[in-house]
Amino acid sequence: MPPATDLKVFITSRESCCDECGDTLGRRAWITLTPDQGARCLSCADLDHLMFLPAGDATLTRRARKYATLSALVLQWSRDRNRYERQGLLVEEAALAQAEAECLADSDVRARRRQRAAAREAELDRHYVERFSARVRTLFPGCPPDRERLIGEHACQKYSGRVGRSAAAKQLGDEAVRLAVIAHIRHAETPYDTLLAQGQDRRSARAQVEPAVTRVLRQWETDRG
Repeated sequence: MPPATDLKVFITSRESCCDECGDTLGRRAWITLTPDQGARCLSCADLDHLMFLPAGDATLTRRARKYATLSALVLQWSRDRNRYERQGLLVEEAALAQAEAECLADSDVRARRRQRAAAREAELDRHYVERFSARVRTLFPGCPPDRERLIGEHACQKYSGRVGRSAAAKQLGDEAVRLAVIAHIRHAETPYDTLLAQGQDRRSARAQVEPAVTRVLRQWETDRG
């Protein structure tokens, strides 16, 4: 089912900073707006795990949105037309992959998949990901096999503003690693994304899934071996 609410992400045209974490985002930052018109970076808005699907392929966009639990419209102000124009869609990677699977006859889609994979590979600092992933496994020995790799890759993508790129994370600080694991659990092991897609406030949605996050976190902290 498509999301019940169209979340919106805006590409800024001026210098911006996040009103929640305080990070300077620069020009052409991708932000969401709070009810009081404050800016929030994608990391603080819990949308930084979504993939960007540029506008232009209506069939692929329609299918990706159909399969997505959580998605967001990406908009940018056009001075020439004096209005916001759609740039594309932020959507879950699994939904995008499923949509692409239905469009494999289109050679452009196959090329786009290869380009995205190559860009993602180039974005990762492999050595750092390995170290971060190993620390996840050390601190959370009960997490499912290979899950530490997913957490490490997501947290360590360059220029993303994610917790894995913080100074503490670069030193493999336990709290930064723990925050990355909690973020993964929230998205992968609870209905958190569904609550956001239904239009619930982020803090309210987090409060609802907090018991489940805590339960899974404690399970993963226990060595099942």
